This record gives sequence, C-alpha cells and structure tokens, in this order.
Amino acid sequence: MKILVTGGAGYIGSHMVKLLTETGSEVTVLDDLSTGHAEAVRGAQFVKGDIADVASTKSLLQKNRIEGVVHFAASSLVGESMADPLKYYRRNVGGTVALVQAMRDAGVARIVFSSTAAVYGDPVRTPIDEAHPKQPVNPYGASKLAMERMLSDCSTAYGIGAVVLRYFNAAGADPSGELGERHDPETHLIPLVLQAASGRRASISVFGMDWPTRDGTCVRDYIHVNDLCDAHLRALDWLAKGGRYDVFNLGNGDGATVLEVIEAARRVTGKPIKVDQAARRAGDPATLVADAAKARRILGWQPARGDIEGIVRDAWNFEQRRAR
Repeated sequence: MKILVTGGAGYIGSHMVKLLTETGSEVTVLDDLSTGHAEAVRGAQFVKGDIADVASTKSLLQKNRIEGVVHFAASSLVGESMADPLKYYRRNVGGTVALVQAMRDAGVARIVFSSTAAVYGDPVRTPIDEAHPKQPVNPYGASKLAMERMLSDCSTAYGIGAVVLRYFNAAGADPSGELGERHDPETHLIPLVLQAASGRRASISVFGMDWPTRDGTCVRDYIHVNDLCDAHLRALDWLAKGGRYDVFNLGNGDGATVLEVIEAARRVTGKPIKVDQAARRAGDPATLVADAAKARRILGWQPARGDIEGIVRDAWNFEQRRAR
C-alpha cells in the first residue's frame, strides 16, 4: 500500500516507517519537526509540513496516491497540556480535523490513529478494557478522546475506515540501536533510568514508595515499540479487508513496578543506578494495566517482546549510541 505517516519522524512514527518500508509499502512522512528528527526517517519520502494545512495535505495525498494514513502527529506531554490546554486542542483536535478534511477531499478512506490510555483517566478497575469509563483527567487525554469521537462520527457520516489504538506505556527501541526515544524534555521512565546508567543523568527519581502495589512503587504496562508498530500494520490490513471503525487497547496485560524496571536496568547495564526518593505526583494512579484481548481476537495481534528486561536491553543499545 501507499501510506502517509504523520509524525513519522518521531519516536513511534519512525519505527512504524521502518516496518512499513521493510514489508513493502511505499511510505511518505509528513512531519513539522517540532519534536521529530528528519534523520530518523529511513527509506521513505520526507515532507516537512503541518497537518493543519488542508490544501497542502490534500495535494500530497493526491500526488502520492495515498491509500491509507497512520496518524501519530500530536503533542503528548501531560504536564504541558495542563499548563497550555489550548495548544493541545489546537494541535491535536484541530490538526486531526484538518487531516480528515484533507483525506475526505482527496478520497482517502482509511486511517489508523495513535490514541492513549490517558482517555480512561483514573482506573476504576484493572486490567482496563475498551469498555472502561472514559474520564480523562488532563487536557492531553481529553484531546485524544475528542479525536476518537470525531473519527467515529466521520466514519459513520463519510464512510471513512478508522482504527483507534489506545497505547499504554510505549517503550524500548529498534534492536538495531539505530532508532529509539529522543524526547526533549524526556519524561519516560526507561530512558531516564538508562540516562542515569550511562552517566548522562546523576540519578533517577522515584515518585512515591508507598503505593498499594507489591513493592510500593507504581505499576505500568510496558509495551515494546515494535509490537505497537505490528499492531498498526494489522490495523491497516483489517481496514483493507473492509473494517469500518473500532477501538483497541495495546498492552502486554501485565505490568512492572518502577523498582522492577530499575532492577532490570541494573542487570542489563551492569551499572548501580542511584535512586532518589521523591513525593508522589498528583494524578498518578497506582496501577495501569491493559486488557488487550480484543486486539488479539480481532486483529490477530500478539506482543512478542513483552519481557521488561528485553525492552530495557533494546533501549540500552540506543542509549549507548547516544551517550558516546
């Protein structure tokens, strides 16, 4: 297929581009490089641009005869969304409205959308399935939920096929070590722990040691970035076979505590990794674990890289390259 990947110069997007090109798709990347890196785009045509520009996106879709869109482009920092909610509604919701308008005008009728477990808010039960109440507690999650609802409405009204994929904690890196997380600022646990291991950071802060979990630290469901990309590939296939609209959680179905991640990093790196105890952060739930049975059943998806030590090992390969 001929695929447009928005945000394809970012963390997950660049891994998706690599998988798509390796499996025979013709890929075009549209990214404004506000957080992405052009050199991370391998084997695809790169176009610097803004999805909010309807005319330009429509022209690109038509010129490259795009058959499907994988949509990653979004702002995604929870804290920033609390401080500047208008940015998140403008870029996330407004940008996606413009993208879907361009798709409709160009006759492109398939989209796979990168959503988030943040649409659920504080869990009332765990593991979390797709029917769990949607009560986001920050503008980032609220903007993603608004995008989901808009895609559902557009699917009904215009016949656009749309798959919504709600990620839990994306982690890891391509085993080659050539692609990985490069956020600025970095907010994700595994790269922060590995920066402490490589010497780029003095220590790692643990926010609360008194949570109601097996070791007192928060539990999160970490999923390898390449497993996420495999789910997107399967979602594209599902749409190509006539799928119209559906929503799927993506997670391993179990979780690792913060201390378990740190211990895994110590084993993988052979480094001591200094830990600083810090106060709990407001809004952090004790446990976030996915029920991804629906994706397994309907998409035939099975995460193959769920071991936390393996996820950390791949991320460490990338961190070592960056720390040189």
